Amino acid sequence: MSIASTHPIPAEADQARVALRVALADNPDGILESLAAQHQVSLQTVIDCLPAQVRRQAPGSAFIDAFEDIASWGDVTLIVHTADAIIEFSGPLPVGKTGHGYYNLQGGGVVSGHLRADRCGAIYFVRRPFMGKETRSILFFNLEGAAMFKVYVGRDENRELRQDQLLRFDALEQRLAVQEPQA
Repeated sequence: MSIASTHPIPAEADQARVALRVALADNPDGILESLAAQHQVSLQTVIDCLPAQVRRQAPGSAFIDAFEDIASWGDVTLIVHTADAIIEFSGPLPVGKTGHGYYNLQGGGVVSGHLRADRCGAIYFVRRPFMGKETRSILFFNLEGAAMFKVYVGRDENRELRQDQLLRFDALEQRLAVQEPQA
């Protein structure tokens, strides 16, 4: 069963989707947030325009399950990208505890905070190049189709994707992602 995008596109935006698909085909490792801004659509819409073989979607209700699994992977890169800042953190993510309407990150490490797990509308597993290097990322989207944050598989001392984390990424994707209907 497939789950529909949590951020529906008006019919008049079909031209934007076509233009996005062309832009992504012409420059597959471009900055997705720039494309979203250029085409005046959400980042989730841009992800939905990636070829089906490079993205799979899981329901937002899997937020805690996904986050807690990722917290056991070791050093990853967490990115929060807004119009005004790109914040990156590399290291292990802490697990959290639900309370007072938030998923509260525990552990007292470098990353802490309070996440609105109930506002997660979708989670995407994405395989794509970026700046000439292959990447694997898990993107968490809110109910409006904006990125809450992204988590990237870590790299080893040779700047290659960590093989142990690739296996964890694949296993989590297999467990949480829904199957797309066959065309």
